[in-house]
Amino acid sequence: MATESLTFDINETIFAELLIPVPVAKLFTYRVPVLLNSKVKTGQRAIVPFGTKKIQTGVIVSLHNQPPKDYDAKYIFDLLDENEIIYPLQFQFYEWIAEYYLCTPGEVLNAALPSGLKLSSESLVQINPGFDIDETEFDFSEMERLLLQHLKNESLNYSEIVKRVGTKSIYNLLKSLVSKEAIIIFEQVKEKFKPKIEKRIRLGKDYLAKKKLEEVFKTISKTPKQESVLLKYLQRIPVFANVSLNEKGIAKSELIDEDISEASVKTLVKKNILEEFEIAVPRFGFDDPKQQHSVMLSERQEQARNSILNLFEQKHAVLLHGVTGSGKTEIYIDLIKRALDGGNQVLYLLPEIALTTQIVLRLIKIFGSTLGVYHSKFSDNERVEVWKGVLLGKFKFVVGVRSSVFLPFDNLGLIIVDEEHDPSYKQHDPAPRYHARDAALMMAQLHHAKIILGSATPSAESFHHTETGKYGLVTLTERFGTAVLPAIDFADLSAEKKRKTNKGEFSSKLLTEIKETITKKEQVILFQNRRGHSPLVQCEDCGWVPKCINCAVSLTYHQFRHALVCHYCGYHEGLPSQCPECTSKRILTIGYGTEKLEEELKLFFPEAAVQRMDLETTRTKSGYEEIISGFESGQTDILVGTQMVTKGLDFDKVSLVGVFDADRLMHFPDFRSYERAFQLITQVSGRAGRREKQGKVIVQTTQPRHPLFAFVISNDVDGFLKEQLHDRRQNFYPPFSRLIEITFKNPDKKISREASLKFTEALKNKLKGIKILGPSEPMISKIRNEFLMHVLLKIPRDQGHLSEIKDFLLHEAARLQTEKTYRNVKIVFDVDPV
Repeated sequence: MATESLTFDINETIFAELLIPVPVAKLFTYRVPVLLNSKVKTGQRAIVPFGTKKIQTGVIVSLHNQPPKDYDAKYIFDLLDENEIIYPLQFQFYEWIAEYYLCTPGEVLNAALPSGLKLSSESLVQINPGFDIDETEFDFSEMERLLLQHLKNESLNYSEIVKRVGTKSIYNLLKSLVSKEAIIIFEQVKEKFKPKIEKRIRLGKDYLAKKKLEEVFKTISKTPKQESVLLKYLQRIPVFANVSLNEKGIAKSELIDEDISEASVKTLVKKNILEEFEIAVPRFGFDDPKQQHSVMLSERQEQARNSILNLFEQKHAVLLHGVTGSGKTEIYIDLIKRALDGGNQVLYLLPEIALTTQIVLRLIKIFGSTLGVYHSKFSDNERVEVWKGVLLGKFKFVVGVRSSVFLPFDNLGLIIVDEEHDPSYKQHDPAPRYHARDAALMMAQLHHAKIILGSATPSAESFHHTETGKYGLVTLTERFGTAVLPAIDFADLSAEKKRKTNKGEFSSKLLTEIKETITKKEQVILFQNRRGHSPLVQCEDCGWVPKCINCAVSLTYHQFRHALVCHYCGYHEGLPSQCPECTSKRILTIGYGTEKLEEELKLFFPEAAVQRMDLETTRTKSGYEEIISGFESGQTDILVGTQMVTKGLDFDKVSLVGVFDADRLMHFPDFRSYERAFQLITQVSGRAGRREKQGKVIVQTTQPRHPLFAFVISNDVDGFLKEQLHDRRQNFYPPFSRLIEITFKNPDKKISREASLKFTEALKNKLKGIKILGPSEPMISKIRNEFLMHVLLKIPRDQGHLSEIKDFLLHEAARLQTEKTYRNVKIVFDVDPV
C-alpha cells in the first residue's frame, strides 16, 4: 500500500484509494469533491457509498489524479477527521499482517480500528416533503394525526416516536403512514464515538464583584437552600482569591448533595446568578502521582538491565528469562523510564486483561497521566479516547493486550512482551489470525525500536532464536530479595484412590495442606484448567450424554446457571430431570471444573472465603478488579481458577498452590502439550511464596514419576527446552518448520470433505518438498452447524519461496470457490497455529 500524498491544485480532480473494513483483497477508488480538495489527506477516515445501499467508513491510503479505467468513481460523502488517524507505518504494518497471515487488508483494518471509530446509522422518520394533509384522499386516525403533528418541525427516531405517541407498537402506525405517502424513513449516518459531556456550574459574570454578590445574599437570605448552594460554591471555588477559577467552575454533580437539591441550583441558574455550561471530559486517564515513586534495582537486576542495554547495541530483540518472582517488572519499569526520558513511546504487552488490572495499579504510581490502558473490557468510547490520546501525544506509554499492536504509534522506541510464551497472544477467530508477539517483532523492525520478550518459561521458538544468535539472552536465576522458589510435591491420585483417602477430586495431602494454610491466615491458589461445573453429564442407566445441536461436542454443566452449555457456540439448555432416552432419573455429572471445585471447597472449609476466577466471573470490566483486590486485601482465603491465575499475578500471602488434572494437560493431543503443561505448572507454582517464606506446591497426578515433573521440580527450563527442541527437530515441527493449517467449513459434510480432497490434490501437484498432512477430520468435527476438515502444511524454514507458496494457496482457494459446488465452502488459513 503506497501512502504518498501528492500536492494538488485546489480545483483539480483528485481520486483517493480507500482501505475499507471488508474482506476484499483490494483498495477502492473514490472521487474527492472539489470542496474537500484543501482538506483531504492520507490517513483520514472518509464516509463513502459502498454497493447499492450501504455506507462505509474507509481510510484514505493514497491520493492521485488518475481515474479508474473500468468504472466511474463514486464521490466521497465527507471526511471524518481534520488530520490523519493512521500513519504510513501503520499501513505498512497492516499490509505485512495481511500478507503473512493470509487475509485481506480490510480484515486487518476491521480488527485494528476500535468500533467507536466506525460509522453507525440510525433510522429517522420525517414528513414526506410533498405531503399535504388537507389535499390527500386518505383518512387518518387520531394516533396518525398526533405523530404527523410531532413531525411537523423535526425528524424523530423510533424511540422518540414511542415517547411522543405513548405506545410501543409503532410498526403498524409507520407502515400505514408510509403507504399513504405521508412520511419517509431514512438512515442518518453518525459516528459511534461520543465525547463524554459533563455539566458544570459557575458564578454569573455580573456577580464576580463583591458588592453585587453581597446584594445577592441579601436577596436570597429568606431562601436558606439557595443560600447554601451559593455558599458551597464559594467554599469550593474561591473566586475572590483567584477570579480565573470561576471559568472552569464546579461539576454540577459535586455541588448537589443530601442538603442541596437540584431544584435549588436550577432556581439560581434561572435568576442568572449561576450559569450552567457543558464541557467534554475524558473517560479515561490517570492523575500524576502526588509524590514521585521510583524503583530501586537490586545488584542482580542492575546487572540484567545493563546486559539488556549492551545487547541492544547489537540486536533489536532480547529475551529476558527470569524465574518467577525474580523482579522482571522492576527492570521493565527502569527501561520504560529511560525510553520515555529519551522522547520515545513505549508499548507494554500482556496476555491477559487480569494482568493489566494488577500491574496498572503499580505503574500509575510512577507514570501517572502519560499511561494509557487498552483492552476489550473497556467501552468503545474509552478505547477511542486511548487511540486519540496516542495520536495526540497524551499517552506516551500504553499497557494493553494483543489488540494494542494496532494503536497509532509514530515514535515507538521500546516494546515489552511480558509472558511471551503465552498462547493468549494468538488471535483465533475472526481474521486476522495474528500472533501479537510476532506482530510486535515486526512493529519493532518498522519503527527501528527495541523489543524485550520476558518470561519465566520461554517458548521453544524464542529459546531457539537465542541459541542461533537471532535474539540476545539475559537470565535471572534467583528470586528478588530473600524469596526462594517454592517446594514442589506430588499427590499420587492412583495410590490415594486405592487407599480411599481422597475426598472427591481432592487428595488427602492437598486437603491437609489447605487446612494448615488457612489456619495460619495465609492464602491458597488452586488451578484447574476447565471451567464450568462438570464437563460431562450422563445417564447412569442407558449412557445417554447431552450433545450440542450445533457442534460435535458434549455439553458442559454450569451449576451457577443451572444449564448445559456448549463452550464452542454458546448453545445452552436446561439440565433435564430425567433421561430423554430411557426416562431414568439417575443423571450423573462426571468430572470437575472450577465451579465444582468452588462448591466442594465451601463444604470442606465453611469458615474460608472462596472465590472463583474464570470466564464466567470476569465478564465485566470490574470483574477482574474486584476479584484481585479482594484477594490482595485478604478478604478471600482460597482463589480457584483457570489459567488466568497462572499468569504473572503477585500476591504477598499466597503460600500454597494446588494443581488439578496435570495428566490432562500433558496428554492433550498436540505437539506442544508437554511445553504447555510445563509452562502452566511452573507459572502457577510461581504464585507461591513470593516474599520471605518459602511456598509450597501440590501437583495432583496419577503419574508422579513422569519425566516432565523432574524438570518442574528442578526448575530446569533450559534442559526441558533443549529436549523439546531435539524432539521437534526429529519430527520436523516448529521452530524447524513453518506450519499452515487450512480448515474447510460447510453445512454439508460431503461437500466439506470433497473440497478438502480437491484442494489437497492441487497442493500435492504443485508444492514439492513440502509435507502435506490430511485432509482429516479434527477432534471436534462440527462447530456452529458446519462440518470441518483440516489440512496441515509443514514448510521447511529455509524454503525461500514462502510468499509464492502463500500466493498459490490464496489463488487455489479462490479458484476452488469459483466452482458452483464449492462456492459456499469457507476456507480458513491459520499461519503458525498455536
